[in-house]
Amino acid sequence: PALKAADIGCAMGVTGTDVAKGAADMILTDDNFATIVAAVEEGRGIYANIKKAIQFLLSGNTAGILTVLYASLAGLPVPFAAVHLLFINLLTDSLPAIALGLEPHSDAVMQEKPRPRSEGILTKPFLLSVGTEGLVIALATIIAFHIGLASGGAAVASTMAFATLTLARLFHGFNCRSKHNIFKLGFSSNWYSLGAFAAGVVLLGIVMFVPFMQNLFSVTPLTQSQLINVCLLAAVPTVLIQMFKIIRDIKHRK
Repeated sequence: PALKAADIGCAMGVTGTDVAKGAADMILTDDNFATIVAAVEEGRGIYANIKKAIQFLLSGNTAGILTVLYASLAGLPVPFAAVHLLFINLLTDSLPAIALGLEPHSDAVMQEKPRPRSEGILTKPFLLSVGTEGLVIALATIIAFHIGLASGGAAVASTMAFATLTLARLFHGFNCRSKHNIFKLGFSSNWYSLGAFAAGVVLLGIVMFVPFMQNLFSVTPLTQSQLINVCLLAAVPTVLIQMFKIIRDIKHRK
């Protein structure tokens, strides 16, 4: 009865009786209570990584939605072809999301307060963060779109918007690794994130520079200045987000 009434009934796996094991929610196979601590730490790490991947995907997709919405309301040409969005969602987005799922958790997860049982993933602070990050990435994409319209027309504008959004989302994978700035976290703590970024850049480069892929993905060759604008605008959201995190980390230290 006590095991059933407990929030989490815990029975011993070695010395416990079959009745106790049947009534328990958790069975310690090694009869060691320290295993519970290790299990909680692992569970918190997995939950945190799931939130990071969701944050990355939602904020990136929010940026794409806001860009398309802006172009529609402003009466501008469509910024993305369907194949552009397929490329982003199926190829370049999946790699950083997987890398975030493999992010090693630190001992700091055990210093956090337990979250309420009824609390979901999509909390107000989480959605605010997703919306803000998506808006910043969308602004960079919209600026690239306008530069393309002014310098080469709708085809160039679409290519610049596509390249900027893709590259900005690859950069954004580093932002989602932790609530702390990337310099405090360190790049080498998760080599998967670096590999995902490099693979995404290579895939984008193949689409942008290989003639057959250009035709397949409906992109137009860009000039050197246009490519520089794409790279700079794609990096701006990550620079701004990291600056905010650095300031926040400094305030918390004080």
